[in-house]
Formats: sequence, structure tokens, C-alpha cells
Amino acid sequence: MPSGLMTAAIYVGDGKIAVDQVSIPEPAPGQLLVEVSECGICGSDLHLVFSGYAKRGAILGHEWSGTVVSTDGACAEWALGDRVVSNPTPGCGTCRPCRRGRPSVCLQRPPSDMRDMRGAFAQYMAVSSSNLLRIPDALDNRAAALAEPTAITLHAVELADVGPGDRVLVTGGGPVGLLTVAVLLARGVTDITVSEPVALRRQRALAIGATKAVDPGDLANPGMGGTVSEPFAVAFECSGNASAAERALGQLDYAGTLVFVGTGSEPAAVDQNRMIILELEALGAYNYSAEGFQPAVDLLASGTMPLDLLIEEDDVPLAGVMGAMEQLSLGEIAAKVLVRPEAS
Repeated sequence: MPSGLMTAAIYVGDGKIAVDQVSIPEPAPGQLLVEVSECGICGSDLHLVFSGYAKRGAILGHEWSGTVVSTDGACAEWALGDRVVSNPTPGCGTCRPCRRGRPSVCLQRPPSDMRDMRGAFAQYMAVSSSNLLRIPDALDNRAAALAEPTAITLHAVELADVGPGDRVLVTGGGPVGLLTVAVLLARGVTDITVSEPVALRRQRALAIGATKAVDPGDLANPGMGGTVSEPFAVAFECSGNASAAERALGQLDYAGTLVFVGTGSEPAAVDQNRMIILELEALGAYNYSAEGFQPAVDLLASGTMPLDLLIEEDDVPLAGVMGAMEQLSLGEIAAKVLVRPEAS
């Protein structure tokens, strides 16, 4: 088993991440040691860093794939060299959220605290064997690192009950919005408009298969108590921007649905009169459905997802995490950035 020190990207406070040496974690009973292959940079990582929410010393990163490098006697089902992703802990199965297919907000589960996590912006992680899911042979480790955000997207699409005949708006053409477009297309939804201020991201959305990509300023304003001329049945707000959410609400048709997917720092104003008159619905999509990551892994391995467009071509080492985060926050990168700790 590897021992000693490993390299990690650590939050040091004041909105900064630095690379340093820390002890390789020692697996507790029931845990395995996993060498991290790839880890995606998530929007929540950006919030934890740039809003200063993370605690000093935290190692972020939760969208990962890896390889088992050490097992214990209680983990006979896993062998050295097995390629894995982390599967979420199931809910209790009996509380109201679990019965409604939302185990991520199970009433028996303690709230997660990502501020103080020991995540995958590091060379190794100790992971509970019960939370591991095998990566199929048809899926490489780079694509497998998309399992977590893909599971989130599938959950959001399921909550919205969106179908092939629906007109859909996606606000925000960054990694979350692009993945939402790809999942919608895989589910047979073809009429998709992306609202995004950055031209680079609009171009990527069209390449993935969006019907139209527009600047947010090009979206029409609805009349009092009415709809725009070409309203949408469902809108997925993926940017976390308050004004984007407010504008998305205005684009909905009667009985339309707004799904909040992206987190933000400023709360959006809700036009309750519009929601009443048009009988609109607003939903929050937090994490995953009861099936966990398996449907996401199956979709990624199916060959139907445009993986080369959803993932940036070049991985970054741990020393590149801070720079990549800054570029993502400025909209200078379109798709998912993967961190490869072994390159450090």
C-alpha cells in the first residue's frame, strides 16, 4: 500500500488554492485506497473557493474516477487495479423524500459539509467500499469522471418530466449547461435553445446539438400576464446567475416548469403574480435519483454522448487547478476541465 506523502491541491484561504504535500490517507475498516485518475472541476468548487466558503486545509474535488491500489480483508469483492467511481450513499428508503425518489435529501442523512472535505484534488483517497461502482470496459477513466455531474443532470431532467415534444431553454452554456443539452438530446428532446453571454460557449452548445444559442439580451420580455411569442415548456437554469433565473421564468409557457440546477451567490427575485397567472412550477434539483450513478455510467458508456465536446481536450495537473478555476469563472473555458493528479 502506498504510504508517506502525496501531492494535493489545498484551499489556503482568501480565495486561493496551493499545491502541497500531505499524508496519504490510511483506509479505515471497510475502506479502500484509490489512486485518483481524473477529477472534474465543479461549479460548487468555484463557489467554495471564490466565495471563501471552504475551510482552510480542505481538499476539494468530488467528480472523480480512480483505480483501487489497496484493499483490506473486508473488501473481497474488490481487487487491485479495479477501476471505480464513487456511488452516493443510499437514503433510508422510507422517509417522504426517499419515497418521492429524492434520497439526496433523505431526512435520516446528516447534511453534507463540502467545506471541510478530503476530496479528489489529490493523488489518493480513502473511500468506503460500499460506495464504489465499477467502471465498465467500454468507458475510459476520463469519461467516467463525468459520472457524478451526469447523474445530477439525469435527476434534473427526470424531475422536470420533460419529453421529446417539449421546447426547452437552458440558461448557462458552461459545463453544466452543455451536459444538460447532451442528456436532453440523449433522451429524445431536440428543440433546445441555450442562452449564454459568452460566444465560445454558445458555439460549443451548437456543436453538441442545441437548436439555437442566443445571447441573454436577445430573449424577449413577456407581456403582463402573457407569454413571449415562442415560449418554452421547461427551462433549466444552469448558470447560478440571478438575472438568468428571472429571465428564464419569463420565457415559460402556461404550466411551464423552471428547474434550478446551478447554484449562485445572489438569490433570484420571483414574480409570484406571473407564477400564479400562468400556473408555473419551480423546482430545485440538488443531487441524484435513487438509482445513484449507475444510469449515468451506462449513458456515458453507451456511445451516444459527445464526450469529446463535453470535456476539455487537455487535462491540468494539480498545480493548474487555480488557473483553470479562474478561467472557468470568467467563461474562458466551455466544457468540463479534468484534473489529473498523477501529472503533478
